[in-house]
Amino acid sequence: SIPIAKQLASIKALGKGSDLEKAFATAALVYYNSADPNGKLSKAETKSLLQTQFWGFIQGQENKPKYQEIISALDEDLESKTDFEDFMILLVSLTLMSDLLQEIKNVKTTK
Repeated sequence: SIPIAKQLASIKALGKGSDLEKAFATAALVYYNSADPNGKLSKAETKSLLQTQFWGFIQGQENKPKYQEIISALDEDLESKTDFEDFMILLVSLTLMSDLLQEIKNVKTTK
């Protein structure tokens, strides 16, 4: 498979894109590289993708009720699929509850 960085570089519109645009493009590429031809992931694939590609944000969150709720939803109703919109909502939800977010907030920038 083609590395994400190389895929990003091939998107002409992102040549002068902001860090935020590149971050969202990266999330989209990671999702669509794993999705089926219809652009969807099974619940098991969604869970696996989150656990492998979003580990820094979910590490240590296992005992939080919201995390358990999200993971339980992925373990239930295995016939339904996750689309990109639902995947992004999962990413935002996991980010908001993450201990890593607090660490990010505490990063000092210098000019």
